[in-house]
Amino acid sequence: MRIEAIQKTYNVNIEFIHFPLHPDTPSEGKSLEALFNTNADEIVKKNAHMKGLMDAEGLPYGVRTHTYNSRLAQELAAWAVTQPGGEAIHLALFVAYFVETRNVAEREVLLDVAASVGLDLEMAAKVIDERLYQEKVDADWQKSRQYGVTGVPTYVSGQAGVVGAQPYEVIEQLIVEAGALKRSE
Repeated sequence: MRIEAIQKTYNVNIEFIHFPLHPDTPSEGKSLEALFNTNADEIVKKNAHMKGLMDAEGLPYGVRTHTYNSRLAQELAAWAVTQPGGEAIHLALFVAYFVETRNVAEREVLLDVAASVGLDLEMAAKVIDERLYQEKVDADWQKSRQYGVTGVPTYVSGQAGVVGAQPYEVIEQLIVEAGALKRSE
């Protein structure tokens, strides 16, 4: 993946900022046809387009018919990255949502994902049930608005940013212009 290649070449710190993509989606989810106000044929085309983008990035992608509210997943991820090995939650949530098409608004799904990356389930349940990272994600949503984020992924470095799955060279130019230095051999 491009970000891992950037990290191997440059001395950069990657920080995930959560973004409210379709925040009004109900917890039970919404069909993609309703979300995009279109028909099944258009959803097939959208899935094919997304699969092409994911293939180019080396990521798996399933056939989606629904979108789900990701707010609790974002709160769980905000906590997870504070735990040893917790960064793995990002890929695990990606797979649960985009490959397995699971509803990441459901507590049990989130606990299953947390367990799959070795996180403390008692603490994960507390994070979800007591909304311990709600303020952190609220702050991230505010920061994403300040950055002018309109889609995911968005890459920000210094005072500039680019939206969408960008070629390695575009991301490299962004970080070099912000002052990133190559790692020592």
